[in-house]
Amino acid sequence: MRFRWLASLRTSSRLLVVSFGAALWLAGCSMLPGAPSTVAADVPVARRIDALMPADVILLGEQHDAADHHRIEREAVEALVTQGKLAALAIEMAEEGSGTAKLPAGATEAQVQDALKWNDKAWGWDDYGPAIMVAVRAGVPVVGANLPLARIKDAMADVSLDAQLSDSGRETQQAAVRAGHCDLLPESQIGPMTRVQIARDRAMAQAIVKARQPGKTVLLISGAGHATKTIGVAQHLPTDLSIRSIQLQAGGAGKAKGYDAIWMTPALPDKDYCASLRKG
Repeated sequence: MRFRWLASLRTSSRLLVVSFGAALWLAGCSMLPGAPSTVAADVPVARRIDALMPADVILLGEQHDAADHHRIEREAVEALVTQGKLAALAIEMAEEGSGTAKLPAGATEAQVQDALKWNDKAWGWDDYGPAIMVAVRAGVPVVGANLPLARIKDAMADVSLDAQLSDSGRETQQAAVRAGHCDLLPESQIGPMTRVQIARDRAMAQAIVKARQPGKTVLLISGAGHATKTIGVAQHLPTDLSIRSIQLQAGGAGKAKGYDAIWMTPALPDKDYCASLRKG
């Protein structure tokens, strides 16, 4: 199992994303004391954005395979653009260092994908392209925020990352990694994979800080695990920033903690997220 997993890591970082997302679905999200506010699916996204303002940063955490979440992301970008408040759109789906800042507002989708070094096999353009193109057409930069695949091996060995979270936070992250791999990952890999998640959160935070503009909001689109305030991106952001964390949740009771609000969407059909890993 270990060698098959490492081989897949060399070809795509999507496994890391799917695995951590699966951890949230499998293990739950009992992270912060106190319940976040729950917003019904029929509340207009523009009104939801208004309720979050003012904010330096909005962390919008999705379930990657939920079409309704991609629609909400597009509408969130539209709302911030309409208000003239969007400083930048940061995305987990492109690597840190890529971006559209040098492109004109009339750039083609192919040009945008090239600027973001888009991997359509890992992230479907049909899912994320609409939100991205709204920002581009408005002249707002889209910035890649994820840890580059080439730096994952170094992150796995970087023991200094262990100190980036509290002991309890690191234990929570380790439990998420373990559950996200359906308890199939060798125990010797739990620590290194936890460091990768921490490094990815830190990379996203750094991208957000670089994109800041006074009086405006940086919107990050990521998986829900990165959006939690207790162990995610927020842990690596300056403490003087106003941060709003949102979990997009498909079905369920909306009881997850670690977020300022939970935006509900209709439930998805049941799916065994561990099946592909068991077959691997």
